[in-house]
Amino acid sequence: MSDVVITGLGVVAPTGTSAEDFWRSALAGACGVRRISRFDPGRYPVRYAGEVTRFDPAGSLDPRIVVQTDLWTQFALEATWQALASAALGPQCWDGSGDLGSFDVGVTTSAGSGGNAFGQREIEALWARGPRHVGPYQSIAWFYAASTGQISIANTMRGPCAVVSSESAGGLDAVAHARLAVRRGCRVQVCGGTEAPISPYALTCQWRSGLLSERDDPQAYRPFAHDASGYVPGEGGAVLVLENAGHARARGVRALAAVAGHAATFTGPQQAVGDTDYWRHTSEATAAAIRLALQQARVPPTGIDAVFADGMAVPQADAAEIAALRLALGPSFDRVPVTAVAAGLGRAYSAAGAFAVAAAALALRDGVVPPTPGLTANEVAVPADVVTGAPRSGPLRHVLVLARGFGGFSSAVVLASATDSEGMTGRRRTP
Repeated sequence: MSDVVITGLGVVAPTGTSAEDFWRSALAGACGVRRISRFDPGRYPVRYAGEVTRFDPAGSLDPRIVVQTDLWTQFALEATWQALASAALGPQCWDGSGDLGSFDVGVTTSAGSGGNAFGQREIEALWARGPRHVGPYQSIAWFYAASTGQISIANTMRGPCAVVSSESAGGLDAVAHARLAVRRGCRVQVCGGTEAPISPYALTCQWRSGLLSERDDPQAYRPFAHDASGYVPGEGGAVLVLENAGHARARGVRALAAVAGHAATFTGPQQAVGDTDYWRHTSEATAAAIRLALQQARVPPTGIDAVFADGMAVPQADAAEIAALRLALGPSFDRVPVTAVAAGLGRAYSAAGAFAVAAAALALRDGVVPPTPGLTANEVAVPADVVTGAPRSGPLRHVLVLARGFGGFSSAVVLASATDSEGMTGRRRTP
């Protein structure tokens, strides 16, 4: 049983700029990876990414905020407003007229690349024209905490606020941090992660890792495939509303899912990705995170009904992830469907886990596991029941979500169906 539930969800993704558009695309196995359009990628070895092309910040944000923020923060603000609307919440709910106050609502986001495009633009102005041509918002727009701060200010959220930076594990760790804040007394937490790492500067930084696919193809990102050659960048993200289950029930709002357990681990001494033992240590750390998350959720290995995998599409990394799942879940892993929704989005770093949690929560709501985009059954190279082609329907009570970050981070979250965890039966409302 969990005392913290997900009651709201907002998504801005390459495959859709709302939670339901994102979910329909996921079930259809749609791919939002395309040739980079924001700048000419011809001089770069990586030319494809999951770009969000159907989002215009001027359509939903105050123009004064648009000039002060990078795209990743604009994604976060839009996803937050979507999440609050779906949870039947908003600043009008904590304006002092009811029992919910602004100090009862907090924010936790994850950050990886920060406001890289904003920063690049201002640094170019510095070198080309001098310091008087650098705007006043350079000092804050690139900063890792910018999204947390802007969300808090825009919505008068004055409760516990934080930012988590653990690379691609950050989205899951932000959800866990927010869950802990709720359990400590903060009644509502807005949490998740967004990224916009598709700029010349950001792409150059990512390419140096040696993990990106240089295949000149929209389906370059192929987790668990025989021809896996690395991942491509992605942008956008997801924001969730977490709250105390009793508080949600009193409001008459039905939860999407419950956050039942979480654990984070680290590989230990830093090693180069190409070292023989690197992926073995990664596998051990991921398996430990899974076991600890299951223990916290009080769910046995046999109780997991689906896995939303990290799916890096680096052959050694994919093998290590499947080995970790087998170590942690034992023989029951053979019957567990595995999917990697990131294949249709690009690897969005700290937003990757947030995307996966969003998909997992919607899967629990609807009783269906989406396929891994672009993959057919005969292309699967790992010993696992990878969902390909069509979505897989069936009863879902507990799902496992995994995320791993470059440098040794591993994180695991167990989500439970809302009816199983709390027996919540209220109808969902809109403000």
